[in-house]
Amino acid sequence: MRNVVHRPAQPVAGGESGWPTPCIQKAHERSEGFGLVTSVRPDYDVLPASELALKVEQNRILCAHAMPVMETLREQIVNTESMVVLTDSQGLILHSIGDDDFLARAEKVALRPGAQWSEDRQGTNAIGTALAERSPTVVHGDQHFLAANHFLTCSSVPILDPYGDLIGVLDVTGDYRSYHQHTMALAKMSVQMIENHLFASTFRDTLQIAFHSRPEFLGTLMEGIAAFTGDGRFLSANRSAQFQLGMPLAALRAHTLSSLFGMTSAELVDRLRASRDSILSLNLHNGAVVCASITFRRALLGSGGWQTEARRETSTQGQPCPGQAARNSLRMLRLEQLDTGDPQVTAVIAKVRKVIGKDIPLLITGETGTGKELLAQAIHNESPRRSGPFVAVNCASIPETLIESELFGYEEGAFTGARRKGAVGKIVQAHGGTLFLDEIGDMPYPLQVRLLRVLQERVVNPLGSTKTIPVDIAIVCATHRDLREMIAQNRFREDLYYRLNGLIVKLPPLRERKDLAVVIGKMLEREALTGGDGQCLTVAPEVMALFEHCMWPGNFRQLGNLLRTAAAMVDEDGEIRCDHLPDDFFDDLRKGELQAQSGGAAATATANGAGAEPPSSSTLPPPSSSSSQQGTRLQDVAAQAIAATLAQYGGNVSAAARALGVSRATLYRKMPHLAPAKRDEQD
Repeated sequence: MRNVVHRPAQPVAGGESGWPTPCIQKAHERSEGFGLVTSVRPDYDVLPASELALKVEQNRILCAHAMPVMETLREQIVNTESMVVLTDSQGLILHSIGDDDFLARAEKVALRPGAQWSEDRQGTNAIGTALAERSPTVVHGDQHFLAANHFLTCSSVPILDPYGDLIGVLDVTGDYRSYHQHTMALAKMSVQMIENHLFASTFRDTLQIAFHSRPEFLGTLMEGIAAFTGDGRFLSANRSAQFQLGMPLAALRAHTLSSLFGMTSAELVDRLRASRDSILSLNLHNGAVVCASITFRRALLGSGGWQTEARRETSTQGQPCPGQAARNSLRMLRLEQLDTGDPQVTAVIAKVRKVIGKDIPLLITGETGTGKELLAQAIHNESPRRSGPFVAVNCASIPETLIESELFGYEEGAFTGARRKGAVGKIVQAHGGTLFLDEIGDMPYPLQVRLLRVLQERVVNPLGSTKTIPVDIAIVCATHRDLREMIAQNRFREDLYYRLNGLIVKLPPLRERKDLAVVIGKMLEREALTGGDGQCLTVAPEVMALFEHCMWPGNFRQLGNLLRTAAAMVDEDGEIRCDHLPDDFFDDLRKGELQAQSGGAAATATANGAGAEPPSSSTLPPPSSSSSQQGTRLQDVAAQAIAATLAQYGGNVSAAARALGVSRATLYRKMPHLAPAKRDEQD
C-alpha cells in the first residue's frame, strides 16, 4: 500500500508551505522500496553494551573531537525538549546527550546509543536521509516515514573527515512542536567546528595556510585551511578553503602550493621570516587577494630538507593587511571621485544623489569587478548616516553553512575558539549605518525569508537566542546576476526583490568606459604605486593603447592586479612598458582578437548560406572599417607595441618576443617587413 504523505503540523525550515521537498519525497520512495510500512512498529534492536563499546572504539577519533562540541551545542539548546546525537557512517548512534525528560521519550523509539537509524531500518528520518543524500537534512513531524516518529523534528548534518569521506552525522532532535528555525544553523556550525578540529589533528605536522579575504576572520570558523607537504604537494583543505579556492577536494588534489598560491614552500617560509607583519598578503590562483597565517611544524621544506620549529602566526598586531588598509582608505571616498568622465557613470551618480538619505533601498547591478562596493561606500559617506558604520557582507564569499551566523550572529556558546561569548552579526553591527549586501543573488533561498523579515520589522534574532534586537539600517545591495531570471527559476524571492529595488542602477564594464586613462591614473595614485626611486608611475602610450583594446573580463580587479604586477617590474624611469606586463594580459588580447575574427567569419558564413564553410584566414579579405574596425585598430596597436619593444631591445627578436610573451614566429608574422637576413643578425 502506497504511503500518503501528510502536511506537517508546522512549516518546515526553508519553505512556507510545509509540503515535503523533493529530497523528502525521494526518501519516502526509498523507504517503500525497503518494504517498510508506515504503521508498523519499527525495528528497535539495540546493540549490547560490549558491541557498542567496540563501535565507539572504532570511531574513537570522531568521538574525541565531536563530544566537546556536542556539549557546547547542548548548552545552546538546553530546556528546549531536545537532544544532540552522534552517529557513525552507517547511522549507528554512538553518543547522545540532552534534556532528561526528552531523553526518556526518545528511549521509547530507540533514539539512543546502540540503535540503528539508517533509512532501511527507520525509513525517512534526518539521520538516515542525510547519510543517503550526503547533505544537511531536516525531517519535521509527519514527514517521517514511520508513524511512531511523527512526534520528532530532526536536523542532521553529515560529518566529513579531512579527506572528504563521510564518517558520521551530528543530529539535533526535539519535539516537533518546539522546533526552532535556528537549529540547523547551529548544527552546521558545530559540524564545521568538528571537521576543523579533525583537520588540525590530522595535518599537525604539515605546512598549513589559514586564509581569508578579511584578516578579522583568521582564527575563526570562516578561515580556509589548506595543508601541504614540505615540498608543496597538496594534501587537503577544509570546506571554507574549498569554497574560497572555487574547487572541490577532488579537483584540488591535482594542484600544488605553487599552482594555488603562486610560490614554493621555501619561498613562502622565506617571505614569512622576512616580513615584519605576522599576516601575509597572498594571491590565489583565481586572482583573489587574501590575508594568511602560516603554520609549519617539523615539515621538510624545500630541497635542502631543513627542519623548522613550530610556528603559528595568528596575531593581527602591527601593520594591517593591504586589503584592510585599502578598506580604511575607502572611508573618505566621495561620489565626485568616482565621476571621472564616463557618461554612464555620471548618469548613475546623478540618480543616486537624488535618493541619498530618503530611506530608499538601492540595488547596484553590473559585472563582477565593476566597482559596486566603491559606489556603495561613497553613497554611505555622503548620506546622513556617514558617522555610523558601513558594514559589507559578500554573500558569495561565505560558505552557506556560515552565512546565517555571519548575518544574524549567535548567542554565547563558543562556536569558535576566538569567540567564546558568541558573536554580533553583521546586521546588528550596521545599526545606525549602512549594510551593504554584495552578491545578494548568491544568498541561500531559506535565508532570504529571514532577511525579508528583518527589512520589514527591523529586528534581528541571533542564533540560539529568543531575544529580538531592534536595528536601524540603510540597505544597499549589489549583484552581477539577473534577479528577474532567478525569480522565474524560483531561486530568488519575488517579495524580497521588490523590497530591495527602490532604485536600480547599473555600472558599465571597464571595456565600455570612456575614461580609462583617467581611471588608471587615479588607481596608480590611490594604490601609491611608485617606481624604484619613489616617483609616480606612468604608462607608455603603446601600453595605454593596448589597455584600451583589452576586453578586461575581470574589470577593475584584473586591472588593479595588472598594475601592481607592473609596478613591481618597472625600471628606474617609472614608465610601464610592454615588457612589464604579465603574459596572461597578452593572452586576453589574443582571445579578444580571435573572438572578433570569429565573429566576422560567422557573419560571412551566414551571408553565404547556412551550410557554407567559413573562409580560411589566408583567404579573408582585408577587414573593412564598417565590419571590423575594432579588429583593425587592434592589429595596428599590436604592430605599434611590437615595433616599440623591438626598438627597446635593439632589434633583438628573441628578447622582444620574451618581453611580449609571444613566440618569435608571431613577431615575424606580425612584422613581415623584417628581412630574413636581418632576423638572423638580430637573433
